Amino acid sequence: MSISKFKTSCIIDDDPIHQFGLKILMDRANFSQEVLVFENGEEALNGLAKRLKEGEELPAVIFLDLNMPIKDGWGFLDGFVTIPNINTDKVTIYIVSSSINPADIEKAKTYEMVSNYIVKPLGIDQLEAIIESL
Repeated sequence: MSISKFKTSCIIDDDPIHQFGLKILMDRANFSQEVLVFENGEEALNGLAKRLKEGEELPAVIFLDLNMPIKDGWGFLDGFVTIPNINTDKVTIYIVSSSINPADIEKAKTYEMVSNYIVKPLGIDQLEAIIESL
């Protein structure tokens, strides 16, 4: 068995089918030891803040959906940049969305911590490319 590339990664998506499929791909690719899953941006911000308070590191990689109830992906990004922590610069965020709207793709480029915009579904080849790039 090979060693996982990352200690912790995170999926922020309200679609249980996408969560399930991505977790299986991540497992096959030995992507990370632990996968955190949050249903929306607000739940994710609260969960990550709780981890920090408990002295744990933020996930190395976050896969973020844009269209979610309560707080969408944009709301998460706006909140994430306000987290007072030196670890946030060690987090790489990939937007994984079904949106092919060019305005969304351009807006994603305005966030420094967003590494790439991937149109769902994310494939094993893309996951392996992410491992290689980080």
